[in-house]
Amino acid sequence: MIKSRCLILESERTARAGWLGLAAEEPSVSDLINRQPARAAIISIPSRTLQTIDPLKDSRWESFLLRHPRSSVFHTKSWLQALQRTYGYEPIAFTTSPAGVELDNAVVFCLVKSWLVSPRLVSLPFSDHADPLVDDPADLSNLLLFLEKGRSDHKWASIELRPMKAGMLFTDWAAYKDEQNYALHLLDLRPNLDALFHAMQKDSIQRKVLRAKREGVTCEEGRSDAHVREFYRLTILTRRRQGLPPPPLRWYRNIMDCLGENSAIRLACKNDQPIAAILTLSYKQTITYKYGCSDARYHKLGGMPFLLWKAIEQAKLAGDTQFDLGRSDLSNPGLITFKSRFGTVQSKLTYKVFPGHRDDRGVYSRRLKAAKRVFAILPDRMLVLAGRLLYPHIG
Repeated sequence: MIKSRCLILESERTARAGWLGLAAEEPSVSDLINRQPARAAIISIPSRTLQTIDPLKDSRWESFLLRHPRSSVFHTKSWLQALQRTYGYEPIAFTTSPAGVELDNAVVFCLVKSWLVSPRLVSLPFSDHADPLVDDPADLSNLLLFLEKGRSDHKWASIELRPMKAGMLFTDWAAYKDEQNYALHLLDLRPNLDALFHAMQKDSIQRKVLRAKREGVTCEEGRSDAHVREFYRLTILTRRRQGLPPPPLRWYRNIMDCLGENSAIRLACKNDQPIAAILTLSYKQTITYKYGCSDARYHKLGGMPFLLWKAIEQAKLAGDTQFDLGRSDLSNPGLITFKSRFGTVQSKLTYKVFPGHRDDRGVYSRRLKAAKRVFAILPDRMLVLAGRLLYPHIG
């Protein structure tokens, strides 16, 4: 009985591959992807046509994102431009919408490649999540098969998707492995400010916000190069504590430049001395906490809770309805607890990878610990250089 069921599933998969036109006479993925971005690459399926588009050049992209309920700041041209400027990643999107009409679905990736690592598709690098903006499970199923063929054509070594709720999008991830797992924290901003404040943990959040105010801690918001440099100084301190190199300075500059008014740095200052900072992004009534950093000598003043509360206050004034506090590694219970104390709703974020890494996670963990010991003793200049050299290969 089990054998029969397996044969049926394999037949269905083979049939779907046939629908995609994966026979030898169809154009290869190399032919499709190597065409000029302005031209659509086409492969036939019954009644639907799969095309590749360049989201940075396609005039339909931004209006499509505004219409789609699951789009986020990480899908926008501005974020993709920041990735391309900083790391040279090539953005590419797949859709079944015909050329010349409004887009009704798409999945966007960056092609991450360098002299050190094999080319791979990532949706999206340095982004907490990026839902496939496809509502028809059949379209998504066919797309995944197409991407798998791209790997067999040696166009990319692997495919990584970062859906917010994989189970809600597609029920058969059989060929895709669960890779990293994170906790995702979302805060509903629709209640009034008093209700939001009193929903926060009293000792570790409310009292620290109030103490920061008593101590005369101020919040300075901006996007100038001076703000970026102070943010980066605090980032180096924070990454050193974590045993990790900081991303390159130009990454934060490009975020500010490309996202413009949809990005902000907030500095918590004591006697004009920056002691903590956060970088937030805004899009479609959602504010996203992307990066945070601080000087540990001033932690008792409550700079980070104070800044997050100021961000909530300003988001309410702007009419935002959701605060995305980002992902937390499951191995970091302290960060998970900190974010949960703001009254957030926590969900599981699972990245999907094809064909999946076979490396022992224990071996990976030991290598990471060894690397952290090395990074922890590097002087600042060498730590910054390590970040500039390593991050383009990470994706």
